[in-house]
Amino acid sequence: MHIAILTFQGFNELDSLIALGVLNRIKKPDWRVTLSCPEHSVTSMNGVTVHAQSTLADASTADAVIVGSGIQTREIVNDAALMAQIKLDPARQLIGAQCSGTLVLAKLGLLGGVPACTDLTTKPWVIEAGVEVLNQPFFAQGNVATAGGCFASQYLAAWIIARMEGEEAAQSALHYVAPVGEKEAYVSRAMTNITPYLA
Repeated sequence: MHIAILTFQGFNELDSLIALGVLNRIKKPDWRVTLSCPEHSVTSMNGVTVHAQSTLADASTADAVIVGSGIQTREIVNDAALMAQIKLDPARQLIGAQCSGTLVLAKLGLLGGVPACTDLTTKPWVIEAGVEVLNQPFFAQGNVATAGGCFASQYLAAWIIARMEGEEAAQSALHYVAPVGEKEAYVSRAMTNITPYLA
């Protein structure tokens, strides 16, 4: 299984790296999580540079994809050459988007009439793209999920794990990263947010 996290210049570390950390709690030989980038390295909104672990072309063949957010998303969706490299197919992939990543899915035509979640800054742009924005942290329909707010990236990661490996595996991954003394409550709240969308 390959899960690709699309990570662009100006990316939000919380979105890409929290998802990366939670997803990597699955310890199986065929389980691979990568930062998929349009260049060899990308620098975050706070100046952290990371090296690409896979390409946008690799993401097109991944089993699951998360589109991360960042401060350059509006420039990205207006870059026709870059957008043409992003080839996602909800018929065969689980696809998630975090915050302004939801705008990328909207511009790719992957949301259709489905409502979505995003952050408050991106909300007006997603609405302008013709998508209803929900006032909640997570929503999924079929193989497409969206999350709003940096810390909602845990929900995207848990949803992907639950869909691929089962709810128990998702709970275990969340339990590992949850704060001590709050683990049961943390896992319960997270699962309450994603369980309705697992059927």
